Amino acid sequence: MELLGNLWGELWAVLKTLFAAAPYVIGYILLILLTMMIWTGIKRLLTPKHDYSSLKTVTFGDESAVTSNSVASVVSIVLIFVLWAAFTGSRLLPGFMHAPGPFVGDGSFTYTIMTPDGQTDDATVSVVVHPATVETAAPEISPGDGIAKNDAIAIASYRSALLRVDNNDEMGRDDGTFVTAVNGQPIAPDGSVKVAFGSVTMSGKGTLNIIPASGVQMEPIWLPAPEAVWKRMTEIATEGYRNSTLAEHLGYSLFRVIVGFTLGALIGIPLGYAMGLSNWFRGWFDPIVEFMRPVPPLALIPLVIIWAGIGEVGKIILLFLAALWIMAIAARSGVSGVRISKVHAAYSLGASKWQIMRHVIIPNSLPEIFTGARVAMGVCWGTVVAAELVAAEKGAGMMIMVASKFQSTDIVLMGIILIGIIGFSIDMLMRWAERILVPWKGKG
Repeated sequence: MELLGNLWGELWAVLKTLFAAAPYVIGYILLILLTMMIWTGIKRLLTPKHDYSSLKTVTFGDESAVTSNSVASVVSIVLIFVLWAAFTGSRLLPGFMHAPGPFVGDGSFTYTIMTPDGQTDDATVSVVVHPATVETAAPEISPGDGIAKNDAIAIASYRSALLRVDNNDEMGRDDGTFVTAVNGQPIAPDGSVKVAFGSVTMSGKGTLNIIPASGVQMEPIWLPAPEAVWKRMTEIATEGYRNSTLAEHLGYSLFRVIVGFTLGALIGIPLGYAMGLSNWFRGWFDPIVEFMRPVPPLALIPLVIIWAGIGEVGKIILLFLAALWIMAIAARSGVSGVRISKVHAAYSLGASKWQIMRHVIIPNSLPEIFTGARVAMGVCWGTVVAAELVAAEKGAGMMIMVASKFQSTDIVLMGIILIGIIGFSIDMLMRWAERILVPWKGKG
């Protein structure tokens, strides 16, 4: 029951954060969608369609009528960066577009104590909330008269602090004197009172916990602003990171991915063809391929270390295994998808088995193979981060993991963005190669 209670508490904290951020996210989405609708309307007025697709009466469900909208693509990217900048307080956006940030400034509250004989007294706590990157001392204040003495405390934004007010009071908990109210509102152990700058809670032992409002912006240690990530990227590109430039880190990762994928394709494609053309090969290798296909490459890391050590060979073997099964299944599916009528037609024209393989099976299976290659390359590029965990000295994955140990979130985020951009570029390059090498795809 205690575990369920803790889990529910964590879940409720996450839900409260999501509920607080939801209106702003919805507002930004509606703003971008409205802009897109206005742009689409203007474009239709200025450039009406005159091709045959404009004469179609049925477009829903017709895949040929669906094309990628470049404006929507740009809007989606802009939306991501606008939300990122808004929830990090970025200087790239005007202040009115920022989501509510943490409280920074001066605040105060009054607490009331009660002595064992029923006497009460009030004192004021002055609170200074400062940015986490700026060291600030608590202000000097007059202690005042009476049993309760005024206090002061400095707290970094996004943080909270315990303040045992009776440390300088004339009577404290050891004398049976306890805090009974904050700003005139009764408070008890594990209770909470809202104040102008946040809230004040009381621990189970009667110590006040001062919690400044954190807003809905992300703390820089969790999500830095876009300009901070860009600044760090330019620094690493010029000065390097752990004795290697950014180009070297990305180059090593790309080299490992290309070598591992190439080896996997060179073995996986012939294996897939053999499984698609031979009963014996299908029976022999199908259980192995289907068994290994759902095994994530990350699960193979300990075995690869035992087999090949922690050098480059181990990383490439891991990427090779990540690509092998995908390419084998893609080639087998490509062979299985060849229309038997084409094979019969080739035989009727006197074609040999090699000619059928050369002119019928390979051309008709290439679309499936290219699709599998795109999937395999994506998996390899995603796995390279895990592969570089194996004592790599260079690579994007190594850079991300080392930075995470030192909580350098800007480097982690920079690495993730660069990995995504390079992966997307590789996929676009493979799409271009597919259009050039397989122009007959989707044409019967």
